[in-house]
Amino acid sequence: MRLHLIHTDIPKPERFTYPFCYEPHPLCQLAAKEVQGYIDSHADIKEDADRGKMFGVLIVTPSTPLSPSAPCYFLAAYSGLLAGRNDWDYFVPPVFDAQQPDGHFKQEERAISAMTDEEHKETRKQRSQELQLWLFHQYQFLNAQGETKGLVDIWQDYHKEKVRRKFPLPPGGTGDCCAPKLLQYAYQQRLKPICMAEFWWGASPRQEIRHHLQYYPACRGKCKPILTWMLQGLEVDPDPETLGFPHLAIETVYEDEALLVVNKPSGLLSTPGRIEQYSVERVMQQRYPDSHVAHRLDMWTSGLLVVAKNLEVYRALQQQFIKHQVRKRYLAVLEPLDNMEHVGVLGKGTISLPLRPDPVNRPRQVVDYEHGKCAVTDYEFLSEDIVALYPQTGRTHQLRIHCAHPEGLGRPIKGDELYGTKSDRLYLHAEQIWFHHPVSGEPMHFVLPFQYGNTTLFNNK
Repeated sequence: MRLHLIHTDIPKPERFTYPFCYEPHPLCQLAAKEVQGYIDSHADIKEDADRGKMFGVLIVTPSTPLSPSAPCYFLAAYSGLLAGRNDWDYFVPPVFDAQQPDGHFKQEERAISAMTDEEHKETRKQRSQELQLWLFHQYQFLNAQGETKGLVDIWQDYHKEKVRRKFPLPPGGTGDCCAPKLLQYAYQQRLKPICMAEFWWGASPRQEIRHHLQYYPACRGKCKPILTWMLQGLEVDPDPETLGFPHLAIETVYEDEALLVVNKPSGLLSTPGRIEQYSVERVMQQRYPDSHVAHRLDMWTSGLLVVAKNLEVYRALQQQFIKHQVRKRYLAVLEPLDNMEHVGVLGKGTISLPLRPDPVNRPRQVVDYEHGKCAVTDYEFLSEDIVALYPQTGRTHQLRIHCAHPEGLGRPIKGDELYGTKSDRLYLHAEQIWFHHPVSGEPMHFVLPFQYGNTTLFNNK
């Protein structure tokens, strides 16, 4: 039985979930609890899920008649295969079933695997590419308007020519994630999608950071082109990134004829973004047209930021960063120990985990020992939950991943919605910075204490 009734009087949302940034609706949380109970009670499913897998739930109602009192049901799905199968009665089926032993895909796959001798190497490669292309063409996706479109066309219509030239076909496994499966089945059964959520079960992959039972957005690389098509015809929550952010005030900590040091609040960009233009740099350029931010802080990180008033000063400061002559100290509040599966080692130490962007789930970064760039952070615990961080390199999300990853501290920074759990803000603060004045050469040291609750965190070292 793939359609599961929910007994509840929780009101339905007015619009469907924006799948790439959302808070799970209480109806989805209720459905997810039922799915989690089902996993827990089926040993063969749980054994595979414990290794790490994404599951999803979709709340639906009958398309007609649709009224506020219409009963709610939920559909459940998993990404990829579950215990080597994709035909579990409790979960929705795949968009296309490539696992049939007598189907074309499996027969051709076996034939290609049998070509082991060197002289058939090129033939094997060509047939593998042709088989992959054939498979992609079998994925035909519906949308809420009743229209159908193939995966290859969806991919090529979504991306600009520059991306299409580099990636003419989608990555392997595209179309087998939870969200496309759920929506496809709902449309096929003439059900009205109400809201959706996805959660992780089991161990975290080594490269990524995933926490057991935590909710996650749909991946952008594989799923965004498909879901952009499939959601046409539904009234969907707006993308939060298009709504803009508050124009927060910027406090000046220090200023002279060459530079400023400012206090960047959490929630403000350092430099203009793809959509949002309001930033520290734009505000400073209104006062000093030739000014440039000398380095960056993540949007949700607060603290000390250096601004050069002209290009010459900017270039001089950049040389100090390139030569690792600038020292920075951050303070981070970590998620409580009792919520975590892995306990970091208290005291002092160094974390070295190479990082690279996750191409299918930007802006996330992943740990990659083969292709990642070196990222090194010294740390010192000031208390059980508060740690001082001294980055030796400046990779994107370096401190956030070094705290959250099991091979780092194993404890996400409080409020880190990418690698931990969302809160009122990201509790990461650039507290101190050391550099030489780009004109006079004088040593400069600035301190900006971090207010955490009723406590001011400060340790002048």
